[in-house]
Amino acid sequence: MFEGEFLIELMLRYWHHPLAGESEYRNDLIESAADVIRASINGERLLEDLPPSQMNLVTAVWYAEWAGLQGGSSEIPDGELREREAWLEEVRRSVPLCFCDQNDLPS
Repeated sequence: MFEGEFLIELMLRYWHHPLAGESEYRNDLIESAADVIRASINGERLLEDLPPSQMNLVTAVWYAEWAGLQGGSSEIPDGELREREAWLEEVRRSVPLCFCDQNDLPS
């Protein structure tokens, strides 16, 4: 669990998430990412390009944040919403291999 929390902390700070300093947000994100991983273990396909068996922590964190924005974006101030959307784009752009089917990669 420590390593997961550590990775999430690094992801939030390195890619400048606007809520990186808020411990309650981080804890909620950790729980949401764990829910994403559990759903994937149960065979639920959450991302079109990624089979459930290949869900990883980086992608689970990204998906948890993305889903949270989809469900509550009307309650988030515009500036914060733009910053969080920019964070999503930056993570996906920076580590694209986390978001694709590993079987499609050249060996």
